[in-house]
Amino acid sequence: MTEAYHISVCLPIIIGLKNEYASGRIPRVKIIAIANQKGGVGKTTTAVNLSAALAARGKRVLLIDMDSQANASSMLGVEVESSDESLYPALIGNALMEDLVMPTHRRNLSLVPAHMDLSGVEVELTVNGTHLTCMKDAMAGLRESNFYDYVFLDTPPSLGVLMTSSLCACDEVLTPMQCESLSLEGLAKILYVMEQIRDSGVNPNLTHEGVIMTMFSNTKLANEVIRQVRENLPDKIYNAVIPRSVRVAEAPSFGKTIMEHDPYGSASLAYQAAAKEFIARHRR
Repeated sequence: MTEAYHISVCLPIIIGLKNEYASGRIPRVKIIAIANQKGGVGKTTTAVNLSAALAARGKRVLLIDMDSQANASSMLGVEVESSDESLYPALIGNALMEDLVMPTHRRNLSLVPAHMDLSGVEVELTVNGTHLTCMKDAMAGLRESNFYDYVFLDTPPSLGVLMTSSLCACDEVLTPMQCESLSLEGLAKILYVMEQIRDSGVNPNLTHEGVIMTMFSNTKLANEVIRQVRENLPDKIYNAVIPRSVRVAEAPSFGKTIMEHDPYGSASLAYQAAAKEFIARHRR
């Protein structure tokens, strides 16, 4: 076949794909912040296991650890104490985010690790005035490359600079929420901060993707909390509910995700169901 034939056949396909992207029918990379300002709700556990479950389903996933505790990094096998790999240089403009990506031993799942040096970056970003745009600027190359299907930001459990910069950079927010009444306050605060960010004009198209209920025990309180969330946010709450499980707590000590540690356990099946639901929700 001649070169002219290849061009005549392929060029309309390429133009067609560009038009599809422009029209929004083919989605570009989705950047999702896993966010809840309340600690201890299973945020990092959800970020890691949902990312791994999506990768197992053939999705190209990048997880960016935004927390100076670096728990997501250690859960995916990074020796945090002996490693100098960090998100820090990308946030201050000294490195490209894509140059900080490292593979994990899981197919389709990559990681930008965190380090304790992130604990000091908030002051630096506030002083130089880039705290709202630093993450958005750092991720520009990743967004343009369109290599990943999903990029997840595992945010710290606070409403500080790193959380705010993540919300300014992402397309959507997914909120893990423990099945207890105090978690309702955490959800309300996240929704309020999102509204402020939209109104500021920094990220006017920011949306709330949904709520994943975690640490569920079959108690009257837990069921009442789920009922309230379902009643008030019926199109946002996931049907998949993550149960409280000792296996989930054990898995990080083995350097494994819950699917690797206890593949047929209730929590593993719940995260796999959440991944399936996540994909279905993004086909709408």
